[in-house]
Amino acid sequence: MEQDWWKKSVIYQIYPRSFCDSNGDGIGDLNGIRSKLWYLKELGVDVIWLCPVYRSPNDDNGYDISDYYSIQPEYGTMEEMKQLLAECRALGIRVIMDLVVNHTSDEHEWFRQARSSRTNRYRDFYIWRPGKNGGPPNDLQSNFGGSAWEYSPETGEYYLHFYGRKQPDLNWSNPELRQQIWKMMNFWIDLGIGGFRMDVIDLIGKDPDRGVRENGPHLHEYLQEMNRETFGRRNLLTVGECWGATPEIGRLYSDPARHELSMIFQFEQIQLDKQPGGHRWDLKPLWLPDLKAVFAKWQTALDGCGWNSLFWNNHDLPRIVSRWGNDGRYRVESAKMLATVLHGLKGTPYIYQGEELGMTNMPFASPDDFTDIESRAICAQRRAQGYSEQEILTSLRAKARDNARTPMQWSEQPQAGFTTGTPWMPVNPNYTGINARQALEDPDSVFHYYQALIRLRREQPILTCGSFEQLLPDDPDLYVYLRRWQGETWMVLANFHEAPAEFSWPGRGRTLLSNYPQPAVRDLHHVTLRPYEAAIYQMQESEESL
Repeated sequence: MEQDWWKKSVIYQIYPRSFCDSNGDGIGDLNGIRSKLWYLKELGVDVIWLCPVYRSPNDDNGYDISDYYSIQPEYGTMEEMKQLLAECRALGIRVIMDLVVNHTSDEHEWFRQARSSRTNRYRDFYIWRPGKNGGPPNDLQSNFGGSAWEYSPETGEYYLHFYGRKQPDLNWSNPELRQQIWKMMNFWIDLGIGGFRMDVIDLIGKDPDRGVRENGPHLHEYLQEMNRETFGRRNLLTVGECWGATPEIGRLYSDPARHELSMIFQFEQIQLDKQPGGHRWDLKPLWLPDLKAVFAKWQTALDGCGWNSLFWNNHDLPRIVSRWGNDGRYRVESAKMLATVLHGLKGTPYIYQGEELGMTNMPFASPDDFTDIESRAICAQRRAQGYSEQEILTSLRAKARDNARTPMQWSEQPQAGFTTGTPWMPVNPNYTGINARQALEDPDSVFHYYQALIRLRREQPILTCGSFEQLLPDDPDLYVYLRRWQGETWMVLANFHEAPAEFSWPGRGRTLLSNYPQPAVRDLHHVTLRPYEAAIYQMQESEESL
């Protein structure tokens, strides 16, 4: 097996609940995924990342696991999971699983036992503290709002939960717990999975008594032990979700010499609309030079000593075409432009289901239309703080997780072809004009553009191996960078706005891919870019400095 195969791969994320329903109960399932493998093969992706399919009470849509060894019944059975793995293997598609081991559900047997008695053998699998002055042990806050401590009357102590109260945090300082996690990971590896996406993995080294959440003192020791005991000798893909990562921290995770992970998800580019010093729901306008600075920093910092993940969307984030693009008149053009910019960078690209169609945010009419646990919590919190309904709605429309979780739009048939029943979540009403069936028939669709990008990455090693050089870092309209490898230079050029933009470069470029009609070779001395125009050029003449 080729070492570091994941550097050349393109990964497609599936949110099973919303992907495809095979039995009409309104909930996506494993057989629904199996029925669409042909579509993923047609797109050209190499890897599927499955959001959690383990047994769960679904307080946080599967990220609250009650049994790591069982499949959630509404998704199917373990036998159907094995069938999915076998069919993917036959198509040359790897499957990576979501690994949620910062916390479990409070319905997991470990926690049932732990809360029953202070002397139970599972007590130390979780983090317990006595109260202080009639309240919680300290002022740590949950990411979903309110105290991170929940009182347990069974034993008169508080347990830690950095997410919902039904998601108690695991105590990674306990070696017995870690052995149980290694055993579970090896179970899935032995079934034939291709790796793991690790949910909020930067929290497992927490030190709550010192107020340390991310990047605790023993975090990397735990990851190195995980590497040794599970995937280290199996050539698997591992990617950690790390909201608090800096490039320096990113190198610790992904430097091959350290034997930790393949790469991480960092979220600096996702937080660029957050007001300085404010809460992430307090919005400010997006500014292109900020985005370019973040990408350039990570491209440069990890070059030769780590690896970048490349993504616009996931199950926790709004649709990118509604965020940085134009989800109205220029939806198709801006969706292709954003794809060009991302896939031209050095790293492993991730596509979130529907991104390849240019799916948009949902036009929610009221804060009460949002059903996700995080959205409900922030809505209640902000109402209590005196925010207006319009202010709350504006923030939720921009950033709420529900935007990414609407059912996949397969066709213009009722319920977007997602289900024959009533979907668990309403379908975006624009499905009649944005769906896979139409996209497959239209050679100029967003789908076929993604297909071409994936093919270009597979065929041209410059996109995997080449160096990165940013141009025009302060330009508020244009995103321009170069990729160089073995004497060859490519240019990625993109207009991020509706207004035309002027560009000049002393040379010509052979057009490799563009979202507008282009001549085979374009003179770049004086170029007027159309709304959201993007292209990749192979430079034909020696470059001079701007």
